[in-house]
Amino acid sequence: MAKKVTRRTKHIGLVKNDIYLEPFEDAIRGRHDHAVWKINQLTNNGKQTLNDFANGYAYYGLHRNARGGWVFREWAPNATEIYLIGDFNNWKPEEKYRAKRIEGTGKWELKLPKKAIKHGDLFKMLVRWNGGEGERIPAWANRVVQDEETKIFSAQVWAPEKEYEWQRSFRMNKNKPLFIYECHIGMGEDAEKVGTYNEFRENVLPRIVKAGYNCIQIMAIQEHPYYGSFGYHVSSFFAPSSRFGTPEELKLLIDTAHKNGIAVIMDIVHSHAVKNEMEGLGNIAGDPNQYFCSGDRHEHPAWDSLCFDYGKDEVIHFLLSNCKYWLSEFRFDGFRFDGVTSMLYYSHGLGESFTNYSDYFNGHQDDNAICYLTLANKLIHEINPNAITIAEEVSGMPGLAAKFDDGGFGFDYRMAMNIPDYWIKTIKELPDENWKPSSIFWEIKNRRPDEKTISYCESHDQALVGDKTIIFRLIDADMYWHFRKGDENETARRGIALHKMIRLATVSAINGGYLNFMGNEFGHPEWIDFPREGNGWSHKYARRQWNLVDNKDLCYHWLGDFDREMLRVIKDEKNFHKTQVQEIWHNDGDQILAFMRGDLLFVFNFSPSHSFTDYGFLVPTGSYDVLLNTDSKDFGGNGFADDSMTHFTNYDPLYVKEHKEWLKLYLPARSAVVLKKN
Repeated sequence: MAKKVTRRTKHIGLVKNDIYLEPFEDAIRGRHDHAVWKINQLTNNGKQTLNDFANGYAYYGLHRNARGGWVFREWAPNATEIYLIGDFNNWKPEEKYRAKRIEGTGKWELKLPKKAIKHGDLFKMLVRWNGGEGERIPAWANRVVQDEETKIFSAQVWAPEKEYEWQRSFRMNKNKPLFIYECHIGMGEDAEKVGTYNEFRENVLPRIVKAGYNCIQIMAIQEHPYYGSFGYHVSSFFAPSSRFGTPEELKLLIDTAHKNGIAVIMDIVHSHAVKNEMEGLGNIAGDPNQYFCSGDRHEHPAWDSLCFDYGKDEVIHFLLSNCKYWLSEFRFDGFRFDGVTSMLYYSHGLGESFTNYSDYFNGHQDDNAICYLTLANKLIHEINPNAITIAEEVSGMPGLAAKFDDGGFGFDYRMAMNIPDYWIKTIKELPDENWKPSSIFWEIKNRRPDEKTISYCESHDQALVGDKTIIFRLIDADMYWHFRKGDENETARRGIALHKMIRLATVSAINGGYLNFMGNEFGHPEWIDFPREGNGWSHKYARRQWNLVDNKDLCYHWLGDFDREMLRVIKDEKNFHKTQVQEIWHNDGDQILAFMRGDLLFVFNFSPSHSFTDYGFLVPTGSYDVLLNTDSKDFGGNGFADDSMTHFTNYDPLYVKEHKEWLKLYLPARSAVVLKKN
């Protein structure tokens, strides 16, 4: 008797939304089922939650107990002895400070009376193992400081008598588009030094509020030994960097942002860890693979760092607890996960082309890493349903920002990394007269319909040494000599015009949010170069020169003013990011592009030399007022058009049934205008 073949009649959501994924539905379901299985395993088949599971930071590390004494715990299965050494015992191992292994586990525990240590004491672990020993900073340390003279890092007892009292409860409105201000605390000051949490709160946060951004994304929060790593070589995952101040000062910054209606997310680095052994997790107790992969997968071939083994429950516990820690203890509103591509593939995405869907389901993917990312998103939204998660991912893996129940990873957004690459390539390789509106339009709205994105022209990546910001690609050295108002040359005028148009085109096509790196909105000059031996340990290029945008005699303030008005126009249109991007017209010969979103009409003339009088578009019948014009004198333009007049559509009997008429506009060369239908 022949075996009956049953066919699946209902596709999983990810495939239902993209039928071209149908050949890979079994793989998509397999990933989903793997995550469900792991959740059941970690939660004892639902008898607890992921939220309950991710409490490692409250168990491990150093804590006060109920009686005012202290308890210290560490996971170190390969250790034979662990002592706490520090200011309290002259950095010598003593029996009183010797931890005991919890029988049958890899856990160690030490209980101490109240007077044994005190707030502010510096300490480390002295760990011994078969064949060696070393001083180590505990993996779960929540405060790590560096000695200014010796440059040596130590953990610090951090248990102030009075805990921070939060002044403001905050709930992120996920129905509104995100306008993210990507920032770095240390380089947030004009002065050539490392800025602090307090200075950022007092000096930079008000600028962000005034500029109209509703979310800040803070980089380099997790402690890192080398300042110049931009925070990407993390050593202590639970310690906010002490370079910038105390944990309480970070909490005050977040609290103040919330008071001003601004969400705060952080760059979280779970894709790799610094190789350092004394400061980091590289060799806590004689086993270099305790947290990390073994063999060829131990080290990242491009980043000189170590790769987590996401197949170990202890590692998942560590990383999930890290997510919960920052959400619960510091009230961050979510995360931008760095280096997701590196996590997804055994190759870390290096040397891969990703030209078709089969490249995402060919067995070269790390299912354990995929499972971890899925669990992280489940946990984060279990803790705070309004939290936001963003994936920094370059390969285009389908489903990253799709719902878990649909077979996705559960991120709220993915970075639209194609857009900055496109602008860079266009500026570098094409003369202005060859810029094609059809190509521009395709890139700025190219995304999966079931996944929200964060669009951006440039981030910190494009501002680092070895790369160039958009403003520098457009103007270069002429910024130094021709950026005083009245002294602009043609190169500066071109750069100012295109800088505004590029930003307006990018933000106008968002389906989730928009990101800008600190200072780029006003065309901050030069690159980011952190103090290092090669520059004499100078902070000259690791700061933000706010004096430039404040100086009304310079051109920078035009760009800053435009950025603020641009965001205002977008924010004033209700549910803008949910409206359909409807093309009205494009003509690559004229270099004209026009499209509508809701009642807003966006018109671009990318031609460097041709202005057009009475250029006509078929649009919904009515009258239109100008809301924003890149060519306005207020923003450094020529002011050729009269933006005070109302534009009325012209009757055409051919289009009566479509409720459309002709709108005719004067379009100066190299300019863009936003109009609103009345």
